[in-house]
Amino acid sequence: MDLQYKDIHYTLIRSSRKTACIQINQEGQVLLRVPQRTGLKQIEGFIEAKKQWILRHLENWREQYVEKKERRFLNGEPFPYLGRSYRLKIVKNQSAPLLLKAGTFCLRSDHRAIPNASDAFKSFYRERGLIHIGERVAHFQAIMSVKAGRIRMVETKTRWASCSSEGNLNFHWKCLMLPGRVLDYIVVHELAHILQMNHSKKFWREVEKIISDYKERREWLRLNGTEMEL
Repeated sequence: MDLQYKDIHYTLIRSSRKTACIQINQEGQVLLRVPQRTGLKQIEGFIEAKKQWILRHLENWREQYVEKKERRFLNGEPFPYLGRSYRLKIVKNQSAPLLLKAGTFCLRSDHRAIPNASDAFKSFYRERGLIHIGERVAHFQAIMSVKAGRIRMVETKTRWASCSSEGNLNFHWKCLMLPGRVLDYIVVHELAHILQMNHSKKFWREVEKIISDYKERREWLRLNGTEMEL
């Protein structure tokens, strides 16, 4: 059974064992094995107690099994934006360090060196994110009858997005690399937290009201999200 507690997705396996244990397999799946009659509150309490261990080992898994793309910022190198791939072109003169023009990322030559180039992309994703995600939040909050607070573009180690108890929303700049349908899932997920500040059945029903195939989009994110790198 696939479940989620806070920002941790896990597969629950009930068995005849007497104690609970957690494993992370080579696919990066968190496997939680528990005795048959273990209640949900006990399960979530166990995950909470082991949360830092889980996050640390997931990070180790990403470093060991996920092949990170080595960005060189050369002519013709592809970069993602809203699920599409755009080639890079180094140019001598333009108003901003990085622009997306006529289906091409144009990087000004004085920003070609790392980390200037990666900083230029991060700034681009952040600026576009405030606009694009702001529009998607406005669209879905009207449908869901909720009101979000402040929207920020941030950089975190483990989360794609978060919602505070005041309804303020934080989104990782990497969200702008994702396909639009997956980004919409993240937006709806966070807006649903304004209604349910948990990952209960009620929470997932709120998500499903808006995105009936949310499980498919969530799975795409789990399988492909680690490839969104600079």
